[in-house]
Amino acid sequence: MAGGEDDPLLTKVMIDELERGLDSADPTRFSGQAWIGHDLNKLWLKTEGEYQNSDKQGVELQALYSRAIAPYWDLQMGLKTDIKPSPSRNWAVLGIQGLSPYFFEVDAALFIGETGRTAMRLSAEYELLITQKLILTPEVEMNLYGKNDAEVAIGAGLSDISTGLRLRYEFIREFAPYVGIEWSKKFGNTADFARDEGEDSQETQFVVGVKAWF
Repeated sequence: MAGGEDDPLLTKVMIDELERGLDSADPTRFSGQAWIGHDLNKLWLKTEGEYQNSDKQGVELQALYSRAIAPYWDLQMGLKTDIKPSPSRNWAVLGIQGLSPYFFEVDAALFIGETGRTAMRLSAEYELLITQKLILTPEVEMNLYGKNDAEVAIGAGLSDISTGLRLRYEFIREFAPYVGIEWSKKFGNTADFARDEGEDSQETQFVVGVKAWF
């Protein structure tokens, strides 16, 4: 019975990444999500961002309605706002999130913004259990945009790809520190915008951080 004892209202908060690069010039990054709801219908909040200094920071927030459409797969729709960098950008979101064959966690979303802006994000990760407490997680993410947005240094086409490898140790299931390496590369006009601002278009960083949920 929906909303009854057989389908209780549940909540979960996940801090997927809270990390800092080992180099003093590296940014602090965070990524997390939370949901409340029942088996079929949930409300999600997703956020991610990074902070290096007052001139280089990025924060986004998504509010989504999620509906289970198949075992391990949810269809999601809602709104996303890019709070930083300025000027902010607002988007409608249509996405799918779930567990693919061979246990890859997949998140794919289409964003439709103001004045004809469009974007797409694809991400995937896999958890490899070395022991019951030691877990290696490779992950990849790519972002694509429909047209240039020079005000926020984004170019049309394939904008950027990042790949990471993180090794965590679960002292308890709900809390795990980790170490890792992150490689990222900007492409096309996004890379040109970065070079114009004196930034590298490709970076490799060693990171330390924590992952938690409750």
